[in-house]
Amino acid sequence: MIGLLLTIANISGGILLGLATLDKWDGESNFFNNIASKLVPFQTVIGGALVILSILTIRGGLLLNIVSILGGILLLTHVFSKVPALEATLRKISASLMPFKAIIGIALLVIGILRIF
Repeated sequence: MIGLLLTIANISGGILLGLATLDKWDGESNFFNNIASKLVPFQTVIGGALVILSILTIRGGLLLNIVSILGGILLLTHVFSKVPALEATLRKISASLMPFKAIIGIALLVIGILRIF
């Protein structure tokens, strides 16, 4: 059950983070933009699920779970101001990951699709 939820979170987070690249791939159809517009209200839930479920299943594949945790951190950037004790550290980590946002997003999408099979 946890694996299925993590797979769904990986695919959803991958679409949200990799939207800039995915939009170039689909051309005029706006397929990924339409999906992302429906997922944006759940960005915090998806980010939290990526972090928590990846930590719970850490023995399932360390590298895959690290990518999921990094994607979750990127999706939770807007929430960090609500954690004053860790805000500076979390924002610094998030800022250092921002240049790799699209790469992490595509990696999450690929990981989610691979976990289906």
